[in-house]
Amino acid sequence: MPIMPESEYITTIGLEIHAELKTLTKMFCRCKNDPDEKRPNVNVCPICMGHPGTLPYINKEAVKHVLKVGVALGATLADFSEFDRKNYFYPDIPKGYQISQYKFPLVSGGSLNGVDLTRVHLEEDTAKSSHDVGKGDEQYSLVDFNRAGLPLLELVTGHGTDRSIHNAKEAGDFARELQLLFRTLGVADANMEKGEMRVEANISVSKDKNKFGTKVEVKNLNSFRSVERAIDYEVKRHIELLEKGETVKQETRGWDENKQTTFSQRAKEDSHDYRYFPDPDLPKMKLSEVSEFSIDALKKELPELPWEKRKRYLEVYKLSEQHAEFFVSDLKLSEYFGTIAKELSPEEILLASNYVSVDLMGLSEKEGFKGFPPADQIVVLVRMIKVGEISSRGAKDILAIMATKGGEARAIAESEGLFQKSDEGAIEALLKPIIEANPTVVADYKSGKESALMFFVGQGMKASKGSANPEVLKKVTIRLIS
Repeated sequence: MPIMPESEYITTIGLEIHAELKTLTKMFCRCKNDPDEKRPNVNVCPICMGHPGTLPYINKEAVKHVLKVGVALGATLADFSEFDRKNYFYPDIPKGYQISQYKFPLVSGGSLNGVDLTRVHLEEDTAKSSHDVGKGDEQYSLVDFNRAGLPLLELVTGHGTDRSIHNAKEAGDFARELQLLFRTLGVADANMEKGEMRVEANISVSKDKNKFGTKVEVKNLNSFRSVERAIDYEVKRHIELLEKGETVKQETRGWDENKQTTFSQRAKEDSHDYRYFPDPDLPKMKLSEVSEFSIDALKKELPELPWEKRKRYLEVYKLSEQHAEFFVSDLKLSEYFGTIAKELSPEEILLASNYVSVDLMGLSEKEGFKGFPPADQIVVLVRMIKVGEISSRGAKDILAIMATKGGEARAIAESEGLFQKSDEGAIEALLKPIIEANPTVVADYKSGKESALMFFVGQGMKASKGSANPEVLKKVTIRLIS
């Protein structure tokens, strides 16, 4: 049976994204929150290990982090909120339940990248399991509880609205923008390769725009590429099943990075399977009673958000979309470029953008690179180019020296003889023998070949070792030939 084109099916995707928050301590105890700890089971205590008789208490900073995310997303912040017990049994859940939020999340609604959101809530992370340790019959599993109890933000996108996600690229773009937001706000590092941000995709495919297909969840996707490839794979799998007249099972699936396929893990649970109920050991939260949790107070703490910065780079600085995205997506580079740009005119900013994003980044990948030159020296370099003190070629040479050996732009230009010579008398003396030695090229220019003029400019630059001002070279060449 021929497969119906994918365009005739409607794909609807909902994302559930978890991010470990940057706090000093865990969510419900005072154990250190250290995602880089390599020694197993050192950041643990009776509370996060679920010992009987222990009492958890709420990490105020983690609550504030989630509320800041909500304000940035234009969402509704809860006045009343509480924590619930989500009951299920697995070796990485030491208490036999996870403290999460069900009916009263901290944040509701909002949007990002044109996608509507359902909620953002706060919970505790699970421990980390390592399976198939050992060899042959000696294989076993290990559990590291350092991660158990870390504050974990969960964001859920809308599923089934006109502003839902409908393809793999939209899903990848959404996850990238969310990661950038977390980092901009300083609430999470969200390194996917370290498990600090994990994505789960709920995928359904249908031929009827008024009816969803069976929803399948793909769990724990730990790279943007995996998110996009897993969704593409599932969409094609669903369509193939439907075209054969078979049904899609509601289930939870995993992603095999090596095989580039999904695989069945278990039947998909519904919320009632977790037997949620309010945690009796934690107080209810009346957020309006905490002054620093007010929207006005939180807004004052927000930095310039990624989409605001992107708009400024495009509309005020007039950068290309490629360069704007380059600076927006890297916070350190963005700060560096921002320091440079505030000292320059719009035209000079465009020059600086090219030298930083192309030349300096190219140097950073080569052996001997010592680091980015001070921002004020990039300002000096750009202004030297702008007034014609140095050529574009000279600027590249100065930049390379600053990046590998250090030093100041003006001093390097002086020591390396890179200041452009604009004295017409000296340049005339340089050009006369070149013109006299090339009568054929002179004739070509007189017959209308503009390329002949550039030949003389190039030869003049070569003879001056790049120190002659090309505009003056051009002017003097025309005068001498005429």
